[in-house]
Amino acid sequence: MSKSNFLFTSESVSEGHPDKVCDRISDAIVDTFLTADPNARVAVETLCTTNQIVMAGEVRGPAAITTQTLEDVARAAVRDIGYEQEGFHWKHARVDVFVHKQSADIAMGVDAAGNKDEGAGDQGIMFGYACNETAVLMPAPIYYSHAILKSLAEARHSGAEPLLGPDAKSQITLQYVDGKPVRAASVVVSTQHGASIDQDAVREIVRPHVLNVLPEGWMCPEDQFYVNPTGRFVIGGPDGDAGLTGRKIIVDTYGGAAPHGGGAFSGKDPTKVDRSAAYAARYLAKNVVGAGLAEKCVIQLSYAIGVSKPLSVYVDTFGTSSVDEDKLSDALQQLVDLSPRGIRTHLGLNRPIYARTAAYGHFGREAESDGGFSWERLDLVGQLKTAFA
Repeated sequence: MSKSNFLFTSESVSEGHPDKVCDRISDAIVDTFLTADPNARVAVETLCTTNQIVMAGEVRGPAAITTQTLEDVARAAVRDIGYEQEGFHWKHARVDVFVHKQSADIAMGVDAAGNKDEGAGDQGIMFGYACNETAVLMPAPIYYSHAILKSLAEARHSGAEPLLGPDAKSQITLQYVDGKPVRAASVVVSTQHGASIDQDAVREIVRPHVLNVLPEGWMCPEDQFYVNPTGRFVIGGPDGDAGLTGRKIIVDTYGGAAPHGGGAFSGKDPTKVDRSAAYAARYLAKNVVGAGLAEKCVIQLSYAIGVSKPLSVYVDTFGTSSVDEDKLSDALQQLVDLSPRGIRTHLGLNRPIYARTAAYGHFGREAESDGGFSWERLDLVGQLKTAFA
């Protein structure tokens, strides 16, 4: 039996966090290839440290995308985040590119040929989750952690808070009563800042962003509101700590409130089920909750490299649904083709829509008119309600 009264904590990191800088560069490269060829294959990792960016991986796409192209993409991504600091500057950082062609062995196992449909790009398990704690059907702790940092970033980019730097982290502990979040027990925000202001000044810059994000009456006690607990955060970003692509997978998903298969998203084209099947699982779980069939739902998909159909489709509604979960699994598989090709077609994933996912979570966002965040649509709700009327 699950607990009904407890504290639960999730964290988020900003677009300027070193790992997120790397995610952004890798996803910008994915977008570059998909813009040139919707069927391009990309698996590119990025490392960054003090004035150094290193990209490595394998691709299959137009020869017109050169090493210089990839360097330009990386610099543009860093500039857009806002790094023009002595220790990490979009113009002055050294950029090394070690990207080569995709392995022919992998291509042979994954590509469609003859009567063989396109297979999964790797084995693995992927999870999707949704719950009714927030309007976007996301767990409340990760939702509010993202929202605080996004608010701070918007103020920084607009010029409203020029003394804030790009690197930041947030962490919220929520109190749950009868299984529902009711208030913040503590809030932690660490944000890079200019050398001319002290900890107290940073605290007052941050405070209204927390108050505006949290529901009325949810603010934590003053002695549980921590801003830059170390006292100073001037040196930050890749100059303060090295970053790597794919190192913030819990931040990217559900903040620890649901299982994670272990695969990262950024830097991978949508033939990689680490990414596309995780999006599909979220899409299915969100529609189950959106249809009122459950208060929360987790879905697991599993795949084998080179095999098109999922090996399993597991559904768990944590006892919050009267619907038979095996029948629900069958219904979902009838509504959506969960092969790699089927997922990409249904969600329209072969488009340059990925750089925008690199910060503030891949889930709980608004579906966009150009196909961005298509996995957040609720267009299966009607069919699910009919199926289980």
